[in-house]
Amino acid sequence: MTQSEPVFVTLGARQDESAQLVVPGAPMSYPLDVRARLDADAETIIARYPHPGSALLPLLHLVQSEDGYITPAGIEFCAHHLHLTGAEVASVATFYSMYRRSPTGDYLVGVCTNTLCAVMGGDAVMAALEDHLDTAHGGSTPDGKVTLQHIECNAACDYAPVVMVNWEYFDNQTPESARALVDDLRSGAGAVPTRGEPLCTFRETERILAGFPDPRPGVGDTSGHSSLAGLTVARERDMRAPVVPSREED
Repeated sequence: MTQSEPVFVTLGARQDESAQLVVPGAPMSYPLDVRARLDADAETIIARYPHPGSALLPLLHLVQSEDGYITPAGIEFCAHHLHLTGAEVASVATFYSMYRRSPTGDYLVGVCTNTLCAVMGGDAVMAALEDHLDTAHGGSTPDGKVTLQHIECNAACDYAPVVMVNWEYFDNQTPESARALVDDLRSGAGAVPTRGEPLCTFRETERILAGFPDPRPGVGDTSGHSSLAGLTVARERDMRAPVVPSREED
C-alpha cells in the first residue's frame, strides 16, 4: 500500500470574488428621503408574508435596486426591518450569486460556461467579451454600462451557448454576435432579447424581482420554440401523463 500525496483544498472566496460587502464608496446609511421611500416599499413587501423573516430575499433585491449591489446600508436596512443581525443578513446575501458584492453596470451580461454551453462555444464567447471589453469576470466597463460575469446553467441548454442580459435570454450566441450585443448596449442602440421581455436596466430589474409590478409590455411569454417542442408534439398526438392511482385504490 502506497502513501498518497496530501491534497490541500483552499476554502473561501474565489480569487476574482470580493469577500467583503464593504467596497470604496459603498453607502453606510441612506439619506432620510431615500430611507422613507424604501421604508414604504419594505412595508409592502413584508406584509405579503406570514413571517417577516421570509421577506429577506425580496428585501435584498429592493436594496440592490437602490444601490446596484449589496452595501452596508442595505444590510443594515434589511436587518432593521426584519429584526435580524447584520451577520444573518450578510450570510444570506453572500450565499446567493444573484446578490452582487460590487457595483454593477446598467447591464449585467452573464455568459453561461456550464458544460453544454462551454462545449457549444460559451468559453469562446466569454474570452471574446473579456478581450473586447477589456474587463475580467465580475468587472465593469469604465462607462459603467456593462458588467461581465460567467454564470452557471441558464436553464436554456436547448439554445446553447446562451448569454443573459439582466436575466433576459440572448440565445445561440457566437463571439461575433456577443461583441455586437455589448456594443449595442454601450452605445444605447438597444438590444432585443431572443425571447421574453424587453430589456430594462439592472436596477429596474431588481425592483421587479423584489415583487413590484413589471411595467414592460408583453410580459409573460418567455419560452422558446425548442423549449416547447415536446409539449407541442404531445398535444398534437393527444398524449397524456399516466394516471397515478391514489393510495385508496392500491
